Amino acid sequence: MADFDEYESLPETTPLSITMMAGAAAGVSEHCAMYPIDSVKTRMQSLDCDKGFNRGIFSTLKIMVKEEGILRPMRGFNAMAFGAGPAHALYFSTYEHIKNSLNHSSFSAFGSNYVLPSVWVQGIAGVAATICHDSLMSPADVVKQRMQMCCRVRAFYRSYFTSLSMNIPYQVSHFWMYELSTGFLNPSGLYNPLVHFVAGASAGAVASTVTMPLDVCKTLLNTQEPSVLKRIHSSKIVGLRNAASLVYGIKGFAGFFQGLQARIVYQMPSTAISWSVYEFFKQYLGSSESSLSGSDSFESSAEYSDRNASNEVIVAKFQSKTDKMESLVVPSIMASSDMVLAENKFKPK
Repeated sequence: MADFDEYESLPETTPLSITMMAGAAAGVSEHCAMYPIDSVKTRMQSLDCDKGFNRGIFSTLKIMVKEEGILRPMRGFNAMAFGAGPAHALYFSTYEHIKNSLNHSSFSAFGSNYVLPSVWVQGIAGVAATICHDSLMSPADVVKQRMQMCCRVRAFYRSYFTSLSMNIPYQVSHFWMYELSTGFLNPSGLYNPLVHFVAGASAGAVASTVTMPLDVCKTLLNTQEPSVLKRIHSSKIVGLRNAASLVYGIKGFAGFFQGLQARIVYQMPSTAISWSVYEFFKQYLGSSESSLSGSDSFESSAEYSDRNASNEVIVAKFQSKTDKMESLVVPSIMASSDMVLAENKFKPK
């Protein structure tokens, strides 16, 4: 269990900047590696039925490349890469900080101390992490999806609070599933790259499926599809309720799961890469910090031993000099005493 604690929590002396760098690396790796599939997902979630973007992942990708150019699936990549680093730096550092703080805290009520269950801890930490993450990622997500759909970019935060209300369920279920999977597959808590990869992939798949209807509505709010606006004779779509009503009215219940295959194919490798990279940094930083602390303690004990040895030498030298002085002084004193006694003995009375 000691190994679990040492690994699962980053060292307390680890600078915040290093922790955020680990999160940033994980975020950039996640989004950049799977970006073309993300573009396909956005197109497949489109309510525009006339372009044939609902046939499958590879069919949609083929149409995009054929009609719009080979680089079309990468459009919006710069916005995503620019936003993913800072957003995930806040995301992981906030989650770790809140989770560790709550795990080491107790609450008093009715004369007793209580500790929050791990499910509550993970949920609260996930909500806090999502709020921080979306404050930076929401503008980048709007830019990305509008560029993927050939739309203009206007209000960055038009759907921020709606997006937040959708992303919180996703992230909470994501964290719950990841922690549950790692606890089941790796009870010892030792660093195992394969376990983190599988747990990350399963967390992404489950969270994507559970929150798919919300993601379809978010895509509609972000893209503000011209064909849909023209159909409803409106200039914009506002609110989750209106988006859900439009999806159901145009596509029916099946519309809420439109693009699910592409989302799962995108999220499983993405979350697997993200958690694998982040857990690698956790393990690397933790082992480096432990090694550094161990070397410091070794040097301190060595210095202490040297100091004790030096003191022993000094004491030995002092004792040696004292013995020599005693061997010289004591006979002299005794001789002087004998002379005084002899002098007193022969002194005339």
